[in-house]
Amino acid sequence: MTDETEDQNASINASDTLPDSSRRRFLGGVAVLGAGATLSACGGTADKPGPVVDRELTPAELDKALHDNVKTVVVIYGENRSFNNLFADFPGVESPLSALKPADYQQHDRDGSLLDTLPEVWGGVTQLGPQTIDGVIYPSATQYQQHLPNAPFALKGPDGEDLPLALITRDLWHVFYQNQMQINGGKNDRFVAWADSGALTFGHYSQTRYSLRLWDVAKEFVLCDNFFQGAFGGSYLNHQYLISAQVPFYPDAANSVAKSQIATLQSDDPTDTRLKPLDKSPASAMTGPPQFGPSALTPDGYAVNTMAPPYWPTWIRDPERPDYAKPDLPSVLVPQSHEHIGDKLSKKNVDWAWYGGAWQATIDEHKDSAAIPKIPSFQYHHQPFNYFKQQGPENPVERKKRLRDGGLGDDPSTNHFMADAQAGTLPAVSFYKPQGNLNMHAGYADVASGDRHITRTLKMLQESPQWKNMVVIITVDENGGWWDHVAPPKGDRWGPGTRIPALVVSPFARKGTVDHTVYDTASILRLITRVFQLEKLDGIKLRDESMVARGQKPMGDLSNALHFKV
Repeated sequence: MTDETEDQNASINASDTLPDSSRRRFLGGVAVLGAGATLSACGGTADKPGPVVDRELTPAELDKALHDNVKTVVVIYGENRSFNNLFADFPGVESPLSALKPADYQQHDRDGSLLDTLPEVWGGVTQLGPQTIDGVIYPSATQYQQHLPNAPFALKGPDGEDLPLALITRDLWHVFYQNQMQINGGKNDRFVAWADSGALTFGHYSQTRYSLRLWDVAKEFVLCDNFFQGAFGGSYLNHQYLISAQVPFYPDAANSVAKSQIATLQSDDPTDTRLKPLDKSPASAMTGPPQFGPSALTPDGYAVNTMAPPYWPTWIRDPERPDYAKPDLPSVLVPQSHEHIGDKLSKKNVDWAWYGGAWQATIDEHKDSAAIPKIPSFQYHHQPFNYFKQQGPENPVERKKRLRDGGLGDDPSTNHFMADAQAGTLPAVSFYKPQGNLNMHAGYADVASGDRHITRTLKMLQESPQWKNMVVIITVDENGGWWDHVAPPKGDRWGPGTRIPALVVSPFARKGTVDHTVYDTASILRLITRVFQLEKLDGIKLRDESMVARGQKPMGDLSNALHFKV
């Protein structure tokens, strides 16, 4: 047992009165203290409560405990990191990276043959020009580590030291079809083969235990080590999945202006998971990255890769109708109208909002512009409710109420989400999307800035008047192309995809534990649904039915990470 594991267990014993929590926390139920019991009642007399009795709540009792105690659910949604990339050897995880054998991780080429070594990092580790951090120059378009064996590796810089978390690395492919081809039925052995970044996808940060603030948060609260991105692929689709557990649809796509965006697959089956490489695509991962055509739409019209919102702010606005996207663009999604979690909440008169970092700044800076806005800290496809008629310009009151400005930076004077948290006025369900340079997305953001911002945001929430009845879920949208070795459970056609980190932070958290329950992004929706006693979304029903049909249990609802006193 390492010193760190001992410290963790000591924390469990000190902060959680539940006996044998290191064993019970992995079971299906939620433990509670006996009815009416308090810590001071231990060893009580005949007219006082007896010793604390540990038991599990019945489902009905848990429903009541959640509904009575949880009044605010906050989701902090970062970007593009696999579990291995940041938390590979966190103490107590079920399948640590350091315990793997070669058969668990070795990568295969596009033809299925075992790779002798890893390919080069195509395009280099960074692509934004030279960056200087702590006096070290990190040149652009350069591979820092040479002749890498076919194994996961700790990211290093040109000086041989750990690659700093403050460095902005290049972006990696994180796309619907390629993600499935990389997962390869759960083997996770084609990440290198179907990546545009060569070996880089296999890298991880080995120093996070010492320098990542979120590690400290995970040690204090709950880290989920079987949490998977809800949908295969990238940010756009997983933001859609976060709010609806459903994939957007483009009607009659084959006869629309968007027909050029339809994927060409290996077969005529529209559900085929294999994207067809172009004829000029290199046959081997050792000779270059693969090449593909467009793949935003499936042959049967589902929008699975990035498309622009139909409403402003978007990529190009309509000069005749400035609240809308320019019409007849193949890259713009038609307005969506299926139900999302906001609709379910509104039906029960539960207040909710999406706080988008740099939302108002983007609108203000480009009031009279028809061109693509240039604010780098705002990503248009990260604003999922801006794709829906319900929150569109034709419903201005609803739009203003639900699509709120998250502000800029991490000061309450400029960050409106933090200001509302500080004032205790957050809606009962609040989604917070940090601005681009603070969300940890490779290609334009570094890990350190996002880590610092998210933990500062969490501190603000802990100081909020609402904290005593709050549950905070901190996660990322998807893996960002970074490899992970744990096989995703088989869900439905849309996912789940690769394992990602997720933390549950709350006064009700089962503190100092690692939760092994199987979750995906829609587990957040499951928790919201249970807490506020909502109707279940159709997308959740679909995944449940698909998993049960295979003899699997449906995804958890994050309640295993919580416990209550009754």
